[in-house]
Amino acid sequence: MSVAKIIEISCTSNKSFEDAIQQGITRAEKTLKGVKSAWVADQSVEVKDGKVIEYQTRLKLTFVLE
Repeated sequence: MSVAKIIEISCTSNKSFEDAIQQGITRAEKTLKGVKSAWVADQSVEVKDGKVIEYQTRLKLTFVLE
């Protein structure tokens, strides 16, 4: 039997949504063991002078408790 927990994190990147997601997962794995999945809960962008300057993603991560 295993028990999992879900947490929510916010990630940003000036490159892309994909980069924000990858950076968030990479950072989370430094302190969480057993990350099994990630769900993109929300995405948004910051705009300046008509151009996207930052991609923002909110992730829900599932990890197995030891």
